[in-house]
Amino acid sequence: QVQLVESGGGLVQAGGSLKLSCAASGRSFTSDPMAWFRQAPGKEREFVAAMSRSGRTGYGDSVKGRFALSRDDAKNTVYLQMNSLEPEDTAVYYCALAGGPNFSTLTYYTDERKFRYWGQGTQVTVSP
Repeated sequence: QVQLVESGGGLVQAGGSLKLSCAASGRSFTSDPMAWFRQAPGKEREFVAAMSRSGRTGYGDSVKGRFALSRDDAKNTVYLQMNSLEPEDTAVYYCALAGGPNFSTLTYYTDERKFRYWGQGTQVTVSP
């Protein structure tokens, strides 16, 4: 059974930082592309950041230069470092794993339809 568990969310003032974690079991980030998405109240789910099997990364325009992905393969965990947080970053953040066969090591995806497995989400709230 594939399971993704997000953690690290919380309340922070504008300009502050948070580091989210996504721990996977059942499948590995070395064999499956992954991504972070977020969803704010009343809004549709939005792409945040993605990573290929090899560690190549891509970011949504709204977070580029402020957020950064990293990975610890020994712990099968991906991290999302979020700096210079803004109230507009307030949302539930979800970790997603593609979960398909034979992915390229270089390819990452930004379309939520590419992802089969999803975590339960972690709340990030940024106060003005």
